[in-house]
Amino acid sequence: MALRSSSTPRKIILDTDPGGDDIFALLWLQSLVQQGFAQLVAVTTAEGNVSAARTFVSASQVLSLGKLHQTNLGRGVIPASLPTEDASHIHGADGMGNLSHHLPSPIHDYASAPFSDDIIIEQLQAEPNAITVIAIGPLTNLAAAETKVPGILQQAQEIVLMGGAFQCRGNITSHAEFNIWFNPGAAATVLNSGANITVLPMDVTTQLIFTQAMAEGATRGNPETPLAIFLQQLCAFMISTTLAYRETDGVQGFLVHDAVTLASLFYPETLLFRRACVQVETQGVLTRGQTLIDQRHHPKMRQNAWVALQVDAIALLNCLVEDLDALNQLIV
Repeated sequence: MALRSSSTPRKIILDTDPGGDDIFALLWLQSLVQQGFAQLVAVTTAEGNVSAARTFVSASQVLSLGKLHQTNLGRGVIPASLPTEDASHIHGADGMGNLSHHLPSPIHDYASAPFSDDIIIEQLQAEPNAITVIAIGPLTNLAAAETKVPGILQQAQEIVLMGGAFQCRGNITSHAEFNIWFNPGAAATVLNSGANITVLPMDVTTQLIFTQAMAEGATRGNPETPLAIFLQQLCAFMISTTLAYRETDGVQGFLVHDAVTLASLFYPETLLFRRACVQVETQGVLTRGQTLIDQRHHPKMRQNAWVALQVDAIALLNCLVEDLDALNQLIV
């Protein structure tokens, strides 16, 4: 499948809370950077799957693994009130399958690093309408930037976020997807910011089951590199926890939720979108973080996002496998 052509690399800020599927998304992005299709302006880490300090260290290690250790890295803004639950039971205590000791030591220093919201503000002000923000964790950093400088998110060329569940069950509660549930107020702030937003919900991501055979395909060009070994081991870990929590209904694989954001930008032919007004439940106890679309047949006066509701899963996963294999060979 042909990559969408562009005269210049697309400039990207990746906001992330690594997370096994976050790491696959980050590695996919690093492949696109190494191939010349993307420019990684910054990675802004967030509290979410694990603590802010841990997501920062994980991102630094994965950037070093992909030979992009000089990338600007931000530390996550801590939400005013933290949920009592994270996702370490799925992703491991370190967010990467308890494999962090196999990776390069982190280059970046958490204590002296700039906060993620400040990086977002600085970069969007420096290059208005030129940078795409990909958000694959809770939206705390983006909301903090918007609160600090109202209107700043409108300066992004596009905001592409993985989050929400509309016509499917959630993964943290029966109604809610984790990224939105973790900080629903932040999600509401972002969705109401007036920015150019694309939402990739669980309605499409639950079809993206990455298998051990795909991990083997993604490392076939050079299966003995540190990246190849890490990918194989992380995939095996994620499959084990996915099966334990029945996230794939017994299929031997794990869900690469966050990777879909890269496909929407670089392989848009794999997705079908509709325009909608996305709302977030911020007050409910049982429905905290639920995302809603008004599907009644009456005139809609306001739409705030493009929402992906169909995906060619086979084509998308093939693109991911091919690009991961390219990265594995490019960074040797």
